[in-house]
Amino acid sequence: MTKVFIDGSAGTTGLRINERLSQRNDIELLILPDEIRKDVNARREALNGADIAFLCLPDAAAIEAVSLVSNPNTAIIDTSTAHRTNEIFEYGFPELRGRRERIAKSKRIANPGCHASGFVALVEPLTEAGIISPDARLTCFSITGYSGGGKQMIAGYEDKDRPAHLNAPRQYGLTQNHKHLKEMAKITGLNAFPCFSPIVADFYSGMEVTVPLFKEDLRGTVANIKEIYKERYNSKIVHFNEAPDEEGFMTANAYSDRDDMEISVMGNEDRIILTARFDNLGKGASGSAIQNMNILLGVPEETGLNV
Repeated sequence: MTKVFIDGSAGTTGLRINERLSQRNDIELLILPDEIRKDVNARREALNGADIAFLCLPDAAAIEAVSLVSNPNTAIIDTSTAHRTNEIFEYGFPELRGRRERIAKSKRIANPGCHASGFVALVEPLTEAGIISPDARLTCFSITGYSGGGKQMIAGYEDKDRPAHLNAPRQYGLTQNHKHLKEMAKITGLNAFPCFSPIVADFYSGMEVTVPLFKEDLRGTVANIKEIYKERYNSKIVHFNEAPDEEGFMTANAYSDRDDMEISVMGNEDRIILTARFDNLGKGASGSAIQNMNILLGVPEETGLNV
């Protein structure tokens, strides 16, 4: 039986991973009592006693956790931002060509960011195929549920006396320094950061990431893009949807509480809209982390996931 430790199990991502894994009979969860769950020595022992350790921590704490691991057999799946562009860590989006095989052999895996997951899924296959130039200047907007902001934001949105400004969608990342930008550019092979506009709205979970393009941005056609996506995304976890239109709308929380992702192409021949819909806590966080664990274990990737 595989021994698993979740360092940071009290956060939103850690709680979802714990929920998914607690229903499995092939996993033994190593759990620290509340009074010692932040104790360094207790964490060190649990980390080194685990076959697989999930890090659901702030960046600095995740870096510290990695330094505590001396057991060469302990595989780390880090859900923080800390190691996503670190060459020692494999980027944990298995649907990218060649990544699945490298993840299976790795002891250090960096789980993608939520917004970044959608952007990477949409753009990387097109830069790889030469449809989008590495020098392209792209834009991206992404609407997410408030659970992505962690416990403090969740409490704020769910407070019955909350301020009126929480009733409307709110754009953030206004300085164009969002922490996902580095992985968005590096993993897709772009030479410049996209102009990125994330938006948080009054729903618990779900995410809709959109990359708009003009025909002039492409070395190819809309039909070429659709064929690339159909070939790449045909699994239970990431799948292409030819017609996601919901009577002229696309709902951002359509995949709430799920662990899969839908890829779509909308618009027309001149102005194209690439869209990824998924749960920010699912394929955008915990679902992706468990998928990577399943790859390490050599079991079907959807095991224990809601797809």
